[in-house]
Amino acid sequence: MKKFQLIRILEQILIASFFFVGFLFLFEDSLQIPLYLQPIGRLHTVLLHFPIVLLFIGMLMEYFRFHPTWEENDFYQQFSQGILLTGALSSAITVIMGIFLAREPGYGGADLWWHRYLGLATYLLASGIYLFRNKDWYSPGMVKASSLGMVILLIMVGHFGGNLTHGGNFVLEPLIKNKTVPLEEALVFQDVVQPILEKKCVACHNPDKIKGELLLTDAKAIAKGGKTGPLLVAGKPELSLLIQRAHLSIDDKKHMPPIGRPQLTDDELQLLSWWVKRQATFTQKVLDFESSDSLRILSSKLLATSTSPVESFDFSEADEKTIQKLSNEYRTILLFAKDSPALSVNFFNKAQYQAKKLEELKEIKEQIVSLSLAKMPVQNADLEHIKPFEHLHTLNLNFTDVTEVGLKELAGLKELMLLSLTGTHLKAPGLGNALKAIPNLKKVFVWDTGLSLAEIQALQKQLKGIQVIGGFHDDGTNPLKLNPPLVKNSSTIFDQFILAQLGHPIKGVEIRYTLDGSRPDSAIAPLFTGSLRLDKNTSIHARAFKPGWIGSDEAIFDFYRGHFKPDSSVLLTPLNRVHQAAGAKTFFDGRLGTFNANSPAWANNWAGVRNNDLVLVSMFKEPIALSSVELRIMVETQTGIFPPELVEVWGATVENQWKLLSKFKPEIPKENFPHTLPLIGTKFKTSKVKYIKIVAKPLEKIPGWHPAKDKRALFLVDEMFFN
Repeated sequence: MKKFQLIRILEQILIASFFFVGFLFLFEDSLQIPLYLQPIGRLHTVLLHFPIVLLFIGMLMEYFRFHPTWEENDFYQQFSQGILLTGALSSAITVIMGIFLAREPGYGGADLWWHRYLGLATYLLASGIYLFRNKDWYSPGMVKASSLGMVILLIMVGHFGGNLTHGGNFVLEPLIKNKTVPLEEALVFQDVVQPILEKKCVACHNPDKIKGELLLTDAKAIAKGGKTGPLLVAGKPELSLLIQRAHLSIDDKKHMPPIGRPQLTDDELQLLSWWVKRQATFTQKVLDFESSDSLRILSSKLLATSTSPVESFDFSEADEKTIQKLSNEYRTILLFAKDSPALSVNFFNKAQYQAKKLEELKEIKEQIVSLSLAKMPVQNADLEHIKPFEHLHTLNLNFTDVTEVGLKELAGLKELMLLSLTGTHLKAPGLGNALKAIPNLKKVFVWDTGLSLAEIQALQKQLKGIQVIGGFHDDGTNPLKLNPPLVKNSSTIFDQFILAQLGHPIKGVEIRYTLDGSRPDSAIAPLFTGSLRLDKNTSIHARAFKPGWIGSDEAIFDFYRGHFKPDSSVLLTPLNRVHQAAGAKTFFDGRLGTFNANSPAWANNWAGVRNNDLVLVSMFKEPIALSSVELRIMVETQTGIFPPELVEVWGATVENQWKLLSKFKPEIPKENFPHTLPLIGTKFKTSKVKYIKIVAKPLEKIPGWHPAKDKRALFLVDEMFFN
């Protein structure tokens, strides 16, 4: 009985919703949504998934309602009725929330119009199906028509809603091939800047969703600006809102793109800054700028990335069981690319290689596009087994036993474009004809094959349209530059001492180092041998040297001593929403953060505060003799990350009976200060403590030279060291 009463009440609510929704639609232009109702409107994008799912399920069940199997099944009929009622009610609530949300600034255009009225039609059709489904005139034909109509409506309303949320072409964008623009024809704005804005900004700044009254869809709209004024100040990126907002800390509500949206990469941000600095031109070509100009260099780099062709293949996938059967530890078969039927095959362990292993690949001959036989004892006769691989476009025969004689077997490979023959034994006579017979060959590597420089040059002349890469011929006049040394220790944080270990991948390299911050040279700086014992915070400056090579760039390795690790720690103040890291554990977990904002080490290892002090209390089971405290922090002034204004160190032997041990004020960076990860701290008279309280106060006012002057700075710290 109670069940039927509940259904009756819900039906009455559904009918009442007609009047409320109708009222809202009739007087929508006059609606003023109070602040306390705006969060309800913003829940529209969350709740809408419920009616979509419920109505899809309901329509599926409704479609088969009169099927003999289900027509007399009471549970099926009652369950489908409940699903439809719940779906209709949730669609009513979703429509109401959508009306509230649409009253906020920034929404408009054709997509909103279609989404609004298709959403209303979905709600009315769902309600109508539920209310009239038991009428005598509601025939099986009408059931199927209304069910299919509802599914079509759901797809359409979802499509236009997705356009509002993510921008147009969100669903089909991955399938649309990038238009390839030759560098010599590329315009800076149209072909470089605008694609960045379309990927990262236009979703919220388009004709259907004009956040801040700012359109970013064309040059005229960008030049006009938005509600807060001009977007660009030509020649002055530091005064341009576009650059200022992008440089704000990601947790700042004015940072653009907002948190949760794809962020600008370092290259994209630099390019936009240089574009504004170069007068924010809308008509100049990339090649109008000098070859050394930063805007041209970055534009060329991004164009090369965005216009790289994406290969598509028209053959079917290989059978998964066949791939598994042919795969082993000496022959790997992998997908050539994600969601591609093409396969890449690699051979390993020359002792296990046999020609029949190649022949076995006939079962997947259609799918192999890349084959590596490098360092295998492949003979000329073995190449016959490669001939059936009709779609092969990359073949690696480096350091095999093939010669120019065997290459004739490759003439039938019509799609082979790249052939690598490095380390093989080739003779110039006959090589050109063998390579010319491969119809679509584009590039061949003949480095260290016994061919002289003159023979390689002659081969290049003979092979029109084929790039012959002969490698580097060292005549002693073009020495190469060494890579910097590497630190071999798994961690650079230690307790009492550490044996620092440095290395280099190239044999015979000397590593020279200094500990006083000076740049190491090859004559006076000490030679690094074996390991170096460190028992305090130390920065090792190191360079690599080798006769006949240019010395490497300088590498700096910071080693940190943290003798006392607390038994427990607790934060007494909250961290920023986006700089939570691991909470209080962050400061003693031995995991160092990095500069790169797109890396997990940046997102996961830095704890930060802006709107309140950072107050951390650490406890020890037994008293310790404390004489110094240091914090590893980040300084990146361009994004508003500064050292703290003041740090206080408190100690106690009895809980809450605090005594100030020391306080210090780190130096505040000047304009154009480099991005660094400094160690700040203080030394004081040794004190016995069981409790340590660190109070770090973020900079109250950013200096006047900064675009965000007078605002509170962000303070980031990843490790603390007690000694």
